[in-house]
Amino acid sequence: MITETGPAAPADPDAKTFVFVHGGAHGAWAFERVTSLLVKGGHHVATQDLPGHGLNARLPRSYVARPLDPQGFATEPSPLAHVTLRDYCDQVTGTIRRLAELMPHRRIVLLGHSMAGLILNQVGETVPELIDRLVYLSAWMIADGTSFGDYMAAPEFSTGLIPTVLLADPAVVGALRMDFRSADPDYRARVKAAFGADVDDRDWDAVTHLLTPDTPIGPLAERVTITPDRWGRIPRTYISCTDDRAVPPAAQRRFIAEADKHTPDNPTDVRELPTGHSPFVSQPERLAEVLLTLGRFTGGAAGHRRATTEYFVKEKP
Repeated sequence: MITETGPAAPADPDAKTFVFVHGGAHGAWAFERVTSLLVKGGHHVATQDLPGHGLNARLPRSYVARPLDPQGFATEPSPLAHVTLRDYCDQVTGTIRRLAELMPHRRIVLLGHSMAGLILNQVGETVPELIDRLVYLSAWMIADGTSFGDYMAAPEFSTGLIPTVLLADPAVVGALRMDFRSADPDYRARVKAAFGADVDDRDWDAVTHLLTPDTPIGPLAERVTITPDRWGRIPRTYISCTDDRAVPPAAQRRFIAEADKHTPDNPTDVRELPTGHSPFVSQPERLAEVLLTLGRFTGGAAGHRRATTEYFVKEKP
């Protein structure tokens, strides 16, 4: 599913087209609150369900049957085990090319959350001429020649909670598998701590009915290629969620440092939000504020700057 929303003829010549790419287990629905805020500001937004996610998700039989059989859930092969990183990237690249044809004078901002950082790396490498800015939202902005899996045992991830909520061996089922509908209060608390610690409890109940259990492991095992003269020439922003327990702040800082070392003449513009892993649900207004100021506070060749001023972190009245 690809959904594009926005004013028919925005008067603002600086209006942008945002292309949002969701993370694992999510879908296009994740950006609904932020989308409405950006459209009100005169911008266009395109969202889509990645292969194997949202309306494209296919659920293990053991997940649908309740009460859940722990043994069956831990061993049933994922119906999404065949999905590849290229499947993700081809879809997003196709969306960007189509938008560039329809609106050749619009500025395209490509944002990816969490796992979607892998996609931004490869799409940026493929069509750098079509992207005005890459935005990594607490995302896996991994280094050239590495994969998601290369980082999981790194010390920067030692406080991350993702391993504590997996209910199957990824090598056995072909996916990172979680039970968002679990009746176990202790397990549900760990899941919320990892992905939605600052999300309202009622909102989180709704979110857990939209999340899907399997994130295919194939894309997470593939190595990415990013070169300074293609991906590295695109301005990029990293929005660091400082209370994130899925992608810990230390890991986010490592991603930023590795990227800046790779492209020293194009350092990362770093913004910080005092949120958990899902600011598009918990604090969409603050996230929208950051997106609406992209291009400001950039550090240039002297090094990145952090937009941590009171404007972004003060409490709303």
